[in-house]
Amino acid sequence: MNTKILTNCRIYTFNPQQPVAEALFIQDGRILAVGNRSDISALADRNTIVEEMGGQVLLPALTDAHIHMLEYGHSLQRVNCETSTRIECLQRVQERVEQTPVGQWVLGHGWNHNIWPEGSGDKTMLDVFSPQHPIYLTHKSLHSGWANSAALQLAGIREDSPNPEGGVFQRDLNGQLTGILLEGAMRVVEAAIPHPDQNACMHALSLAQKSLLSFGITCVHDFDPWDAYTALAAMQDDHQLTLRVMKGIPLPNLDEAIATGLKSGRGSSHLRIGWLKLFADGALGPQTAALLAPYEGSTSTGMLFLQGEDIVEIGQKALPHGISLAVHAIGDRANHEIINGYAQLDEMGLLQKAALPARIEHVQLIDPQDIPRLAAHGITASMQPIHAISDRHMADRYWGERSEYAYAWNSVAAGGARLIFGSDAPVESPNPYWGIFAATTRKPLDSQEKLDGWYPQQCLSVADALAAYITQPHRIAGQSGKLGVIQKDAFADLVCFKSDPFTIAEADFVDLLPQATMVDGEWVFNQA
Repeated sequence: MNTKILTNCRIYTFNPQQPVAEALFIQDGRILAVGNRSDISALADRNTIVEEMGGQVLLPALTDAHIHMLEYGHSLQRVNCETSTRIECLQRVQERVEQTPVGQWVLGHGWNHNIWPEGSGDKTMLDVFSPQHPIYLTHKSLHSGWANSAALQLAGIREDSPNPEGGVFQRDLNGQLTGILLEGAMRVVEAAIPHPDQNACMHALSLAQKSLLSFGITCVHDFDPWDAYTALAAMQDDHQLTLRVMKGIPLPNLDEAIATGLKSGRGSSHLRIGWLKLFADGALGPQTAALLAPYEGSTSTGMLFLQGEDIVEIGQKALPHGISLAVHAIGDRANHEIINGYAQLDEMGLLQKAALPARIEHVQLIDPQDIPRLAAHGITASMQPIHAISDRHMADRYWGERSEYAYAWNSVAAGGARLIFGSDAPVESPNPYWGIFAATTRKPLDSQEKLDGWYPQQCLSVADALAAYITQPHRIAGQSGKLGVIQKDAFADLVCFKSDPFTIAEADFVDLLPQATMVDGEWVFNQA
């Protein structure tokens, strides 16, 4: 029997019946007692390990409720294209090309033409580095890509190629391919890239896991392709999976999931089945999010992939088999359509057929009349606060005054909807403390950019922001009382800080990092 005591610490339990404590007793990965030092010390025997915490602060570990874990792991190995200028991005690509054997792909992620003074790039800017290296760079939003001529050629994309369903091969005024690919057009190039084998996927997932544990994140809701599940299962079999993963089911794998009897919420303590992932629209960055009214200065209303009746049709197939739904919706029209679909499914009594509540991923722009409908139909708002401070200038530019209800966490929470937070990594950093800073201030991370909070009426308190990372994700995942709380019989998943997140200045969240992270009663990360 493995027992230990953590003592002389300030413990925020997130249990309203015992909000604060100073010691806890752990046995075989579970918390058996929480209380004051003297009471907990009395439980020790000669085999108990006693760890003196020196007044440090303990919280339940955090969850990233929307991440692409495999993509994040791959991104840690790719060219970092998240630069302030286009020329800097191109320089990084050139350096990688020079280090890469001829004929092998050069992959990168993170470019954002909306912040580059030079604007968007094209294929010729990548062609100059090497005609023999196919180059493909994904946009920060993961909703557009940038390819050179070699990559287009390998993908079979010619000047006369028609646009694929749900995507666009961008062309210039002369009708020539620019190398920019929007939405479904990205899949055409990505199909030509050599697929990483399971060992490569496991390596990428291990890199992602190491990073996430260093942030005090011990649980994720993952929305990567199904290949990630196979690799995660292999990691679990090899005792390499430390994180707790809720693995979403991509729509193309729905029939397979039904045939094999997969159900949302089922699985082991470290690998469980999550939600069926659907896409209703694109993203703000490439202006493919679906809007009720055109983008500012444009006649475009974006790209709508699913309407309410589509959600009903898919729900009628998935929900009776115990598979819950999660739908990506950025624009106000996309959110409106998804809520319409969920409302019909709710009225049909189908939303209750699955164990986990329905979700909308992102909810970045919502019509105020739709906000109370989230709670009315038990819909969880899965949002990523760091998007607001990254996107505020784009949102003001393309959505104008509608941005009053962009990233509207406070309005959504006040409307009674369940609110959970994540990062959408690798779209953004998985650092949850940047997310808390964004949620509580709506100010830029860069203190040199002296901007006021953006629509500050949408700010949350620190307590509410932490709850969206700690308690709420486990409540909607059916793990309330087991995770996201420090109480008897809960798993001992903890994060340790030198500073107190409840008392530090708002600005200090930008630099806040844990000292240590615990999973199942074992320290799995320690700050050197």
